Amino acid sequence: MPRLLLLALPLAVFASDPAAAETPCPVLHDKLLETLRSSVKASGGPANGGFDTNEWAAVVDRTGFVCAVAFSGPKVDAQWPSSRLVAAGKANTANGLSVDQMALSTANLYAPVQAGGPLYGLENTNPPNQAVAFAGDPSTFGTATDPLIGKPVGGVVVFGGGLALYDDTGVVGGLGISGDSSCADHNVAWRVRRGLGLDKVPAGVNAVAKDAIVYDLDPGGKSASGWGHPKCAGTEADVAAELGAGVGGAVPK
Repeated sequence: MPRLLLLALPLAVFASDPAAAETPCPVLHDKLLETLRSSVKASGGPANGGFDTNEWAAVVDRTGFVCAVAFSGPKVDAQWPSSRLVAAGKANTANGLSVDQMALSTANLYAPVQAGGPLYGLENTNPPNQAVAFAGDPSTFGTATDPLIGKPVGGVVVFGGGLALYDDTGVVGGLGISGDSSCADHNVAWRVRRGLGLDKVPAGVNAVAKDAIVYDLDPGGKSASGWGHPKCAGTEADVAAELGAGVGGAVPK
């Protein structure tokens, strides 16, 4: 099926026909694994301000099909087992809510989905594909033959760790990171996206740092920008400021 026709078809067609996924994956497994490990303290990378635990990474192509899954630790349960699916959901969310002209990270969604917010109820709009999520041989999780690959996992996640992937042409997919605090996950995702060279983000909800995490919640939980995210308990906000991956509470470099 030609790519242009593929992209014009509704998501329901993709969900019913996994063989229809022909859009190129923006990153291969080995490159994702290498970049993830170099971005996580537990596997030899820098600190990210949270628990500094091992992490899962998942990538979806532009159609929302999972195309790469990896983990940073020495074995599959060296990072939170549940985070495999959370990472895939974050990748799906960031890809599905970003366009060539503007990116939304999963961190940008926290404030608008709260009661009374403009995106309240968003989490219920694209439920996870249960048949895909829990299928396959667990011994292959996080490898080049992970059972999620080639399938649409779905899901909407509204806290930090998911970023759209951009090359010079526009959005080419989404990246999800999970296994630490949501704020640290965002920092790791920022490092990984930069390491992959897929950070050509043109614009976002923040004029300074585009789809960066925004730490602007007041004590009552209201976001001044409307796109805010809570601070986590560690030094994640400081790390984000150093990376240019966050605004509010510190000045990006």
